Amino acid sequence: MIDATHDPALRSWVDSAQSPGCDFPIQNLPFGVFRRAGSGHAFRGGVAIGDQILDLVLASSAGVFGAHLEGPLAAARGDHLNALMTLGRPAWRALRAELSGVLRAGAPEAARLRECLVPQAQAEHTLPARIGDYTDFFTSWHHMVNAGRIFNPDAPPLPNFRWLPIAYHGRASTVEVSGAVVRRPQGQTRAPGVEVPVFAPTRRLDYELELGVWVGPGNRRGEPIDIAAAGEHLFGLCLLNDWSARDVQAWESMPLGPFLAKNFLTSVSPWIVTFDALEPYRCPLPRNESDPPTLPHLQAPESAGPQGYDIQLQASLLTAAGGAREFVLSRSSFRHGYWSVAQMLAHHTEGGCAMRPGDLFGTGTQSGPGAGEQGCLLELTRGGREPVTLDNGEQRTFLQDGDTVVLRAWCEAPGRPRIGLGECRGTVAP
Repeated sequence: MIDATHDPALRSWVDSAQSPGCDFPIQNLPFGVFRRAGSGHAFRGGVAIGDQILDLVLASSAGVFGAHLEGPLAAARGDHLNALMTLGRPAWRALRAELSGVLRAGAPEAARLRECLVPQAQAEHTLPARIGDYTDFFTSWHHMVNAGRIFNPDAPPLPNFRWLPIAYHGRASTVEVSGAVVRRPQGQTRAPGVEVPVFAPTRRLDYELELGVWVGPGNRRGEPIDIAAAGEHLFGLCLLNDWSARDVQAWESMPLGPFLAKNFLTSVSPWIVTFDALEPYRCPLPRNESDPPTLPHLQAPESAGPQGYDIQLQASLLTAAGGAREFVLSRSSFRHGYWSVAQMLAHHTEGGCAMRPGDLFGTGTQSGPGAGEQGCLLELTRGGREPVTLDNGEQRTFLQDGDTVVLRAWCEAPGRPRIGLGECRGTVAP
């Protein structure tokens, strides 16, 4: 589905869209919900372009869009994007193509739309959609193996991992937009060799480097989404940090899995990058000759093309002693993910579960095969046994009060523009 909106030669009349390292060139055009910081105005839909936001409330009254876009524009300019997600991929594509046209260099609409721009530095964000349900998957082979060796070193790799995308249901009420304060949760923990657990604040607070997937139209209960049609129900991606209390997790997880260790906060980045913008960065899923064949109901047709995405991932840390300096903790890529987003969605619904516009699911921690490609401190420090040493000499096994975690993700390739997801950050409160 490569089209004119992906043309690497495209330029925007918004000069900052051409800046080196910019996440939001004209080939991207992600959607979000914002308002001018401190204004008290109603939140409204916007599109990121360079270091600016195109205010869709103002833009829709500027008289530059065709009548055929009245429905998608109305759905995109409200205080949540659920209505836009409901419309489906043809409407998303039409709106993105029109935005690409009016924002490109030389567009006659530029004069009227310049007054509809808001600097991103002057904006505040809210969640881009009202989340009905949130599910977190477990789709990185390398994370599964690394974490398994820490929590249960004598156990073999999970036998079901290569047959289905494993997941657990999360808590939608504590999903918040980037910048939300991280409050260290309390919970039960039990130290090795001790019979009675204690109730106290977690001492093993961790981050998880994930992507969030936003669902579009969805399905009725009892009517699964076929793998071949999954792409029509996938709106876009964001960054997702599934903050975790590892000591609580170790004690509570058997036999039903994570609960209080995960439900105190999940942070997401404010911009949703559409899958249409990511088309040029598709890649095959990693498979070995020893892997079993994927069951037919999870096999995408060959005509659907490669099912993976080569999205670069990075987690960084700012500390109180380090000031504004960011220390890169790890880098990896979503191309290492074992299961595709289409397979996650098809599997989620195969038993008849209904998905609704604005539902969110996480990909699970994304780790790669090499050193420094682990997506959380649990893996990087081997369960706290080998502290990470930062460039300024500080060490971390798990997060300390005052630490700020910053997640970033982007796609880039020779001859192609950088398509970024922005950032997702959170600071641990004292």
